[in-house]
Amino acid sequence: MDLHELRIFATVAELASFSRAAEQLGLAKGRVSTAVQQLEAQLGTRLLQRTTRSVRVTPDGERFLDRCKELLTEAEQLQAMFQPASSGLTGRLRIDLPNTLARDFVLPRLPEFLAAHPLLEVGISTTDRRVDLVHEGFDCVLRVGALVDSDLVARPLGFLRMRNVASPAYLRAHGTPQTLADLAQHRVVHYMPSLNAQGAGWDYVDAGGQHRTLPMRAHVTVNGTDAYQAAALAGLGLIQAPALGTEPLIAAGRLVDVLPEFRAPAMPVSLMLPHRRQLAPRVQAVMAWLTQVIAPQLSPMA
Repeated sequence: MDLHELRIFATVAELASFSRAAEQLGLAKGRVSTAVQQLEAQLGTRLLQRTTRSVRVTPDGERFLDRCKELLTEAEQLQAMFQPASSGLTGRLRIDLPNTLARDFVLPRLPEFLAAHPLLEVGISTTDRRVDLVHEGFDCVLRVGALVDSDLVARPLGFLRMRNVASPAYLRAHGTPQTLADLAQHRVVHYMPSLNAQGAGWDYVDAGGQHRTLPMRAHVTVNGTDAYQAAALAGLGLIQAPALGTEPLIAAGRLVDVLPEFRAPAMPVSLMLPHRRQLAPRVQAVMAWLTQVIAPQLSPMA
């Protein structure tokens, strides 16, 4: 067996797909399948259980995968020891970021990271859908909000403070709310990752510091952050959004801050990565760089 076969197996196992692994590795699907079969023949055990619809890692495959990841990371670290510092890192990185943070902060500064590591290839996802870090083959993701992935490692970066905003045109037409009771006469735009989700409302922190939700019927519901902001700018209703993205629009007079005493709780921002004892140098480098770029834009506490 060689490192190339180990890398192919690890990619197939993590993505649970020969096709997606072939696409990510830039190989023909037949080459990927042959490499796994050869590895299984050498080891004398089945590593993957294949059906027409799925690929699952066998118990032997699980044990082998853990050790395989360690060996691949160690090999990359050994290789880096003998590379000139000026040569930078090599390989592919796949990261998932919130759209606003990617657009306004990460992408404008990405040239400096690639200038330091010109041999790296970086793939950036900005979907509003919560990706599966392991099965979709991401090296790390930046998450906003409460964390639910118990099998991932989280590195907290800070908090996004929230604002309640509406367009001047909306407020001229409907008035400016002064109390929570006033919201009964107003329209809101809801952001829901799934348009079929239920239970939307107006979030706020009460005088005792408790998170409360005032149930409200949605007049317009969207499942994308860009659409959420665009709906507010179009005068479709009030929204609750991170200050990071709304403050420039407030300063420009395109949005107005309302009900400042009834804002939603600040949202935690964390870097998430697979639960591994060792990280490849390129992953360590991009996480350190993302922390340097993102953390100064966040509040240190809720």
